[in-house]
Amino acid sequence: MERTRALLELLANPERGKRGALIAGTNGKGSTAAFLASILRHRGLRTALTISPHLRSYTERIQVDGRLISEEDFARALSELKPVLDRVTQEAGAPTEFEILIALALRWFRDRSDRLVVEVGLGGRLDSTNVLDLGVAVITNVSEDHRQYLGETVKQIAGEKAGIIKPDNAVITGASADALQVIERRSREVGARSLWRLGRELEVNLRRQGWEGVAFDLDGPGFRYEGLHAPLLGTHQAENAALAVAAAHALGDANEESVRTGLAKIEWPGRLQVLEGRTLLDGAHNQEGMRRLTREVRKLIGGARLVVVFAAMKDKDVGAMLAELSRLQPALVVFTRAASAGERGLAPAELAVMWLGRDGVADDATSALRQAQAEAGTEGWVLACGSLYLVAELLN
Repeated sequence: MERTRALLELLANPERGKRGALIAGTNGKGSTAAFLASILRHRGLRTALTISPHLRSYTERIQVDGRLISEEDFARALSELKPVLDRVTQEAGAPTEFEILIALALRWFRDRSDRLVVEVGLGGRLDSTNVLDLGVAVITNVSEDHRQYLGETVKQIAGEKAGIIKPDNAVITGASADALQVIERRSREVGARSLWRLGRELEVNLRRQGWEGVAFDLDGPGFRYEGLHAPLLGTHQAENAALAVAAAHALGDANEESVRTGLAKIEWPGRLQVLEGRTLLDGAHNQEGMRRLTREVRKLIGGARLVVVFAAMKDKDVGAMLAELSRLQPALVVFTRAASAGERGLAPAELAVMWLGRDGVADDATSALRQAQAEAGTEGWVLACGSLYLVAELLN
């Protein structure tokens, strides 16, 4: 984190004095961040949000009160930052793309925000965002992903993610089993102010889920809500929303109206998003994400004919992802590669070899989607998944 600290020092530390939440986890951290930002915004607080990765534009990484920085302001802010980047490059080496984006966002937010909601990029302990101490640390869950960087076991990965917990933080987590033990130990070691765990201090009772989203009750330390509603699809979104509500309470910024309105008005593209033509897009890109996705899709579409468009990155456990995908029993899978993924994306032909069923191959995502929609017919459904790059390309 040395270069990030150097950048922020030269920018007069725009992050100092800011309160909010740093959000890590294997899955659901983006949705949780979006939920929390919406709650805080509807509380009347100027709320800054930075996410990772973006779907369609770098401007998604710099949001205030739900509005993205304009391309013109982004370009101007980056140009103004360049002398600082040049100096840090000379003294500490060239900053990475992510380090530049974090510094840019924090500088932009300095005089424009009351609260920061920051999604961790990779892991936590060594992530550029970990220069921040916002008072609340959220770890959504922990499963195996990015093992080449974070460790081979869930415990090792949890150790990296728990690195965001700092003294006197309020810690909120949906982790379980071995990962939870690591988070509990880290919280004790650094002297966290509190630890709220999903299934213990935080109890979620799912009332219903379907095409309208999720409805649930939530009990937490000193608060209780009945009949909360969030329009995002999938039962797991009730858990993400619950973590966000808890974070708002830990900050002292929640009330009944802001919680209910903030959840109900959430917008978060690419997460079980429904498009015209009976098409679903989802950014699931690891085994646990695919497991959740396959469970939810069949709940929604029942036994309807399903055709899948699938792309994946080379650094993922694609075999495990395809094993989860097979549970959907798709009529056909059309394998493709998003253009923006470049050489990091697996070739469609390689994916097809790994799949032991009837399959199709398309060189580009648009062709793959058209082929899948034709195969699905008017009564079937199409699901595009496996990579956020794929989702972004299809949304564009």
